[in-house]
Amino acid sequence: MMHPAKLTPNQLRKRVANAMHKVEALESAYETITVGQLVSMRAKTHGSTIAIDLFERGERATYMEMDRSSNKYAHALRAIGVRKGDRIGVMLPNRIEYPILWFAIAKLGAVMVPINMRYTRREIEYVLSDTQAKFAVVDQGVWSAFSSMEPWPQNLAKERVIVAGRPSCGIPITIAGLLEGVDEALVEEDVGPNDLLNIQYTSGTTGFPKGCMLTHDYWGVFSYQGMCWDDGPHKRYLSAQPFFYVDPPAHLLRSYRQGGTLYLAPQLSATRFLGWVKQHRIEWCQVPELIAREAEAANEDGATCLKQILNWGWSPDTVRQFRKRFRVRTEEAYGMTEIGFATRMTNQLDELASSGSVGIRAPFRALRLMNEDGRSTQIGEVGELWVTGRGILKGYWNKPEANAASFEGEWFKTGDLMRRDELGFYWLVGRTKDMIRRSSENIAAREVEAVIREIPEIADVAAVPVRDLKRGEEVKIVVELRGIESNTLAIERIVDHARARLAAFKVPRYIAFTQKLPRAISSNKVLKRELMAVGDPLAGAYDTKEKCWL
Repeated sequence: MMHPAKLTPNQLRKRVANAMHKVEALESAYETITVGQLVSMRAKTHGSTIAIDLFERGERATYMEMDRSSNKYAHALRAIGVRKGDRIGVMLPNRIEYPILWFAIAKLGAVMVPINMRYTRREIEYVLSDTQAKFAVVDQGVWSAFSSMEPWPQNLAKERVIVAGRPSCGIPITIAGLLEGVDEALVEEDVGPNDLLNIQYTSGTTGFPKGCMLTHDYWGVFSYQGMCWDDGPHKRYLSAQPFFYVDPPAHLLRSYRQGGTLYLAPQLSATRFLGWVKQHRIEWCQVPELIAREAEAANEDGATCLKQILNWGWSPDTVRQFRKRFRVRTEEAYGMTEIGFATRMTNQLDELASSGSVGIRAPFRALRLMNEDGRSTQIGEVGELWVTGRGILKGYWNKPEANAASFEGEWFKTGDLMRRDELGFYWLVGRTKDMIRRSSENIAAREVEAVIREIPEIADVAAVPVRDLKRGEEVKIVVELRGIESNTLAIERIVDHARARLAAFKVPRYIAFTQKLPRAISSNKVLKRELMAVGDPLAGAYDTKEKCWL
């Protein structure tokens, strides 16, 4: 498996044809199911099996316990007025209440609005107000930030805020208090595959995050896409991201489909990740490239129970090194919150795992590559990827302009540039969207710029990515000042302002100053390509982490 012989062109064509036939067979075999139905079904087939293990917190539950607990949560929420279609803001770390609450919301036909734990009160208020959320569940650890929102979201009554944690002065309702005297009976509600389950906020290019409307069918298709190409069911899965992202819920449902156990870490840790893999004898997980590179640098022994991993956007060299060291299948893919998987490199094409391709079309996905003039590209040409198919987002919540810009009929415009060969393999080339990818976070340059422009001394600002070995990219801003001579004073104002209004991962690390930002003559638009096309992008910038000029 690690050193396959090179395929002849005819052999490769046959492999691809077989893989395409399997995609079609998988589509035909799919059985529609809601998340609540999957939870109840698995309780009957694997009731005593541990469904989820939050090992750092000492919290675990069987499939039967997850079903009963989510029933209990659903009845408790219904008792305080939650009805089908109601939006519920959820701001929790990785704790057992989070997946239970999600399943309960699914059974009620309500809609969860996950909120990033690192959001500031401005960002929290925006998400809750944008969705007109009537209820919220908040961890006690972020209660001070949450309760200090100003203005308070109009639709959210303070007595409808539920806190996970110990009762204390000023906290309205706790989860423990909510559940007192509630039974575990089956929840009766008419929930269908096209009903919304999540409004999942993702950074966009229009300044503030946009809420992706994700249905039960989205989650059913996404989890099916994830597990249907495995060699066989795995017993032990690891997820190491916060549950407020789409990946951990998808990992949980993938494990549910296989009857396995999901080990949920508190958060991603590059130094502890492989230790978790070994300690819990993990067979499948999604591995960030940073961890793969660190394993190589540390000369990790590679002795694990891993059978397969999912990798996103790794360099071919990293793939080859990881496969050799850990003797495990790697599977490249391309996807995004809005569409789940668009492409996968299946095990049937394992010889091409380190080719740099993101694979062939995934089940339930039709793909197009389009020129700027709206025509399909020729084989080998670069174009923007458009995607359609079952289970993609229903659109962006309360954003008609964004929907008009992002959809062409049933086709969703990803903003990413790809090329395709004659066999149907896709290669990711770049992206058209003004985004910065820091570690696992997508950061909208427009949002960072909008916040920095609030400072009166700032005439204008441009946010751009700079390469970083540890995090992939870091945020750099280039600033035009107005009426202030000291760059040092400006640094203090910018950093304090950004930290108060942006989540920590969005705060610019590097700050540079310029007399005038480069602009297009016709449109006056800032030419970011000129800001990025410099020999040393950090020369003359201030490093806010190291607190020094470079």
